[in-house]
Amino acid sequence: MQNPPSLKPAPIASPCTGVCRIDPASGWCEGCARTLDEIAAWGSLDPMERRAVCKQLPARRAALATTLRPLR
Repeated sequence: MQNPPSLKPAPIASPCTGVCRIDPASGWCEGCARTLDEIAAWGSLDPMERRAVCKQLPARRAALATTLRPLR
């Protein structure tokens, strides 16, 4: 009897939106809401680490939306 194949988590795509501008007050990208360190490390993060970053993004985006001027 064969062992069932291991279930690998689905890959986590980059949350990059192509709007790459760092907000000086928060240190977050105005497009994806990640820090420069998170952006730089993304390719080497494992799925759990990527999920941990992604979990923070909705709150960061909401905070950015209240403080940023509209993007041009």
